[in-house]
Amino acid sequence: MLYFPAKTLSMGIAISKKHGKAHTRNRIKRLLREAFRNTCGELDGCYSVIILPKISEAYSLKSFEKSLSSCFKKVNECAKS
Repeated sequence: MLYFPAKTLSMGIAISKKHGKAHTRNRIKRLLREAFRNTCGELDGCYSVIILPKISEAYSLKSFEKSLSSCFKKVNECAKS
């Protein structure tokens, strides 16, 4: 995940063809958008976020939410210092 300070909260997703065919990449993007919607309240401030998912055999909403939550905690810690 990459993040930059911004005026409004926004998200972008970068997925390569290494993740599979188009329907697989679209499913990953749908899951990431929903996970971001569910966890974006944990961010303290407005950022422009770029998500770069790792290649995996199985993708799930819970795993994406857990990963984003841990990333957002790190972002908040860095912003405080």
